[in-house]
Amino acid sequence: MSKQSKRREALVYHAKPTPGKIQVVPTKKYATQRDLSLAYSPGVAEPCLEIAKDVNNVYKYTAKGNLVAVISNGTAVLGLGNIGPEASKPVMEGKGLLFKIFSDIDVFDIEVNTENVEEFIQTVKMIAPTFGGINLEDIKAPEAFEIERRLKEELDIPVMHDDQHGTAIISAAALLNALELAGKSMAEVQIVISGAGAAAISCTRLYQAFGAQREHIVMTDSKGVIRQTRTDLTAEKAEFATHREIDTLAEALQNADVFIGLSTSNILSPEMLLSMADNPIVFALANPDPEIDYQLAIDTRKDVIMATGRSDHPNQVNNVLGFPYIFRGALDVRATKINEAMKMAAVTALANLAKQNVPEQVNIAYGETHLTFGREYIIPKPFDPRLIAEVPPAVAKAAMESGVAKEAIHDWEKYRDSLLERLGSDNKIVRLLTNRAKMDPKRVVYAEADHLDVLKAAQIAFDEGISIPILLGRRETILSLMAEIEFDANVEIIDPKTDDEEQRRNRYAEVYWSQRKRKGVTLYSAQKLMRERNYFAAMMVNEGDADALISGFSRSYPSVVKPMLELIGLAKGATRIATTNLMMTQRGPMFLSDTSINIDPPAEDLAKIAQMTARTVRMFGMEPVMAMISFANFGSSPSPRATKVRDAVKILHESNPELVVDGELQTDFALNQDMLQEFFPFSKLAGRKVNTLIFPSLDSANITYKLLKELNKAESIGPIMMGMRKPVHILQLDASVDEIVNMTAIAVIDAQYKEKKEQEVKAALAK
Repeated sequence: MSKQSKRREALVYHAKPTPGKIQVVPTKKYATQRDLSLAYSPGVAEPCLEIAKDVNNVYKYTAKGNLVAVISNGTAVLGLGNIGPEASKPVMEGKGLLFKIFSDIDVFDIEVNTENVEEFIQTVKMIAPTFGGINLEDIKAPEAFEIERRLKEELDIPVMHDDQHGTAIISAAALLNALELAGKSMAEVQIVISGAGAAAISCTRLYQAFGAQREHIVMTDSKGVIRQTRTDLTAEKAEFATHREIDTLAEALQNADVFIGLSTSNILSPEMLLSMADNPIVFALANPDPEIDYQLAIDTRKDVIMATGRSDHPNQVNNVLGFPYIFRGALDVRATKINEAMKMAAVTALANLAKQNVPEQVNIAYGETHLTFGREYIIPKPFDPRLIAEVPPAVAKAAMESGVAKEAIHDWEKYRDSLLERLGSDNKIVRLLTNRAKMDPKRVVYAEADHLDVLKAAQIAFDEGISIPILLGRRETILSLMAEIEFDANVEIIDPKTDDEEQRRNRYAEVYWSQRKRKGVTLYSAQKLMRERNYFAAMMVNEGDADALISGFSRSYPSVVKPMLELIGLAKGATRIATTNLMMTQRGPMFLSDTSINIDPPAEDLAKIAQMTARTVRMFGMEPVMAMISFANFGSSPSPRATKVRDAVKILHESNPELVVDGELQTDFALNQDMLQEFFPFSKLAGRKVNTLIFPSLDSANITYKLLKELNKAESIGPIMMGMRKPVHILQLDASVDEIVNMTAIAVIDAQYKEKKEQEVKAALAK
């Protein structure tokens, strides 16, 4: 066998959800006979032999390490009961899709036609070599307890019955946060559990692990309170039998602090709720109809902290917050089981995440203005993109510390990056930008802070330590919006049109007039202009009252550029301005220039745009590898539109020989290293990964970046202004909150960069 065959990688099949169907596609090439021979015969023999030598090599050469079985016998499906294995299959397929969507885990769903515990266990054990983990699903109690216990003992891969532990983990995280808001202690609260099935037993055990006291817990089933005097109790129910002489749910709820409903609808009456202690915590988790209607509960008691299993109410206890990420962490360290330490780590990670600032995309997804930790937000939302980077590392670390991990993770930051990449959420550059801005936050004036999205971006930038916001706009509007989103920080608010700012307006007007009095500007017109927010904001930056400026959210790009050019002007040595957009693509970050300013630049200006872009790319900590884009390749067309690109490259090769730049090139050759190497091996770009494209005209650059943004959903940061004397950055009309936050980070880094250059110049002059 060849060395290439011996190094065969796992041929993993991914489920791709599309409307109405699921496509299954391999991750490796399969187009040629050579590809197929590596995937199967004869190439497949070599990994088979390697696995035969050491069974652990199965994780190296196959998809086992990322494959979970979702297994059910259909005896307790959702709220439908024992409907059989075939009828349970749609639920199991859906569960598999959730694994894939939320944690990139591949799944086979397996429906087993037996209700015999021993037969079920033996079936799972016999197929276990195929899988990296087993998710048991919708198996009725008490059989579920024995099945899970035996399989955990007898298999060396993680096994979890999600109906038990999923609800327990999510509700425990919500309960920890609810108790904190209520000012109560887990060790002291009186807890009533309605229901005594698999989920109820597992929830109660996990609450005890977090400090709940056995003598403070009362559990009920369909026959009433589970008391020690009852003779019809299973071993699991007997574990939580109370010595108290009470028989009904109503009696149990007298002065109780917590109600956990895992039973049936409408069994908690308003009278029962009123009998509970102050700040009662009610988790009514029966689906689709909870133990008490949400609106009825909050109308009955204003101090109730309420959670349900429904997505149309706050605080949804949803198992999808748990199982995909718990298995992800377990698989990534090859855990032999999912133990209490791992489950508790997941609980803590979820509880802590709810206390962090919520990304704007989550607010948008759930139609919220500003989600923040409180009575209506005690648990993260299922579509929070941070879950994949928070929960699996916590679970993996707990597996390692508790001794059940066969592999170790050493670089946790790299691991978190890999988790984000699994879901196409690789925002590494954005995180690096944000972290860099936080190192030395600057004063950023937001010229349109009386718009909600701009204000929300300023709030995020302030909370994250990215910038020190200066809010410009109508004071009353800003204060009203701040109250709406609970932005109560002590930040500067300026309304340029008020009498309070007259002295500063006049000072700015004098400076502006003195600079432009020979260009038709009168003192009166200068004073009038200083009432306009963009002129006022630009003068703030000019005069050192702010370090950077963000504008353009509600005004056309040209109307915002004009005052910036008039007041701030070009950087020393610059002859024009340009813009670049940073696109987060599947191949990594790409810079595209010029996307907003220069319509049809000649060769000399194209060269200058490339030089400015190179400086910007380096500002991001990357080395520019630049392709000058055209419809032609290296002299293949005599058209002036192609020759100007060729001339620009010639200028760059002469003026900046150290710069890795070449062209003219068609886009596919620029981006395909193999094609470029084969047809144009002489190019300076041959064998290099291009990260910067300089377009010959505004229309081609603007069209390309917007196509990438809309068709491929590539995240865009920009347009980033280049060539300005001060850090001024203009948003696209109606930019999103995330885009404004990203542009804030750019503005801060730009201010840091310009400040450093000024210090270097002063130091050089001092010598």
